[in-house]
Amino acid sequence: MAVTPVIPQTITVHLGRPNTPAPNVTVPFTDYIKNVASNEIYPTWPESAIRANILAQVTFALNRVYTEFYRSRGYDFDITDNTSIDQNYVYGGEVYDNISRITDEIFNNYIVRTGRVEPLYAQFCDGYTTFCNGLSQWGSVTLANQGYTPLQILRYYYGDDISIVYNAEVGGNTESYPGTALRRGSFGDDVLTVKRELNRIAKNYPAIPTVNGNTGVYDLETENAVRAFQSIFNLDPDGVVGKATWYKIKQVYAGVKRLSEITGEGLTLSELEKRYTRELRIGLRGVDVEALQYYLAFLGYFYPELPPIPITGYFGEQTRDAVFTFQKNYGLPVTGVVDANVFHEIEQAYRAAVRDLPPSYRTAIGEPYPGRFIVEGDRGESVRIIQRYLNVVGQGNPSIPSLTADGIFGSRTKAAVIAFQRSLGLEQNGAVGPAEWAELVIRGNNL
Repeated sequence: MAVTPVIPQTITVHLGRPNTPAPNVTVPFTDYIKNVASNEIYPTWPESAIRANILAQVTFALNRVYTEFYRSRGYDFDITDNTSIDQNYVYGGEVYDNISRITDEIFNNYIVRTGRVEPLYAQFCDGYTTFCNGLSQWGSVTLANQGYTPLQILRYYYGDDISIVYNAEVGGNTESYPGTALRRGSFGDDVLTVKRELNRIAKNYPAIPTVNGNTGVYDLETENAVRAFQSIFNLDPDGVVGKATWYKIKQVYAGVKRLSEITGEGLTLSELEKRYTRELRIGLRGVDVEALQYYLAFLGYFYPELPPIPITGYFGEQTRDAVFTFQKNYGLPVTGVVDANVFHEIEQAYRAAVRDLPPSYRTAIGEPYPGRFIVEGDRGESVRIIQRYLNVVGQGNPSIPSLTADGIFGSRTKAAVIAFQRSLGLEQNGAVGPAEWAELVIRGNNL
């Protein structure tokens, strides 16, 4: 899910109960709200009551979209038209002019509990034939006639700790699944999200081991936690977070957090923090720049249009020009700035080049970074190379323990990697990514 809610441009409605055959219709979000409001309330009501009800309807729908309530259960829609569980949407139904006008004014405002991020599960009922713990539609009319403002009406029913988010961003309704499976060696904010959600789920399901949630590396302990989760919830325990596992984690996480309940635990910004979204641009220094230069320099062996660049850790004009060229050749906006999307494209190009690399090239340019983080539990030639370089670098750094170059990434190798990362000022996650690999090659070959 996004860090903060985005108002979807469209919403897909199932015209029936969730598990019954029925068509889906995808309509503009504003048209959906206008339809629901025109079928849930009366246009003759006081405007304060109309506004309070529309805010509740917007927020309810947004909660379904933001938490992926139905999509995390394998459905291909966002909400249903069933009034016992969702809202009253009538396909092709009449829309009243004043409701349409008010919706256009407030469709990108929604209700939250103070200090929380997710849209409130803004349950409501008519207050005449049905009753619930949320807003009473007819009761809101009474309060409006007494002079209550829309916010006062909402606080009367949902509590004084609610507030309204105004003018939220409008964007595409995209699924949260990253598009490729996460497995041992994966890295980034999606891995960080999986770790945080598994750790929260583990409080309710203690058979799931907790993991280090301060690093975005998908390591051996993450793989073991995923296997435990998969075993509990009858998924193939392969330790890989594919689409089915991703959405099962989302579903269970939303359940234990009670995100679709009025009194749910809720989400805070700190729980949704993204840590690996820094943009690289001219003038910056560091191992992130070094990793970028390593990728681009390697690609330069195969794409002569890429200007050669030294691996210095400084983002100067040469690096910017190489980024310009890469962006132009790959159909990306030519900005010279490397954001998360550009870095991903560079990594993908690098992986493709490594995959197709003839053996003779390895002798000429050295063993390339394998394109994934190398972590505890891995075996093979890449691990052996890391161990050899760590031994070379360790000759000038007594904090790095000597290693047997056996190609087995065990606890001693992890300790050596952490010591090396500490000396570089890197995140001490015990995994070798492109920054560590490039630094090991540079230092090892210069000693």
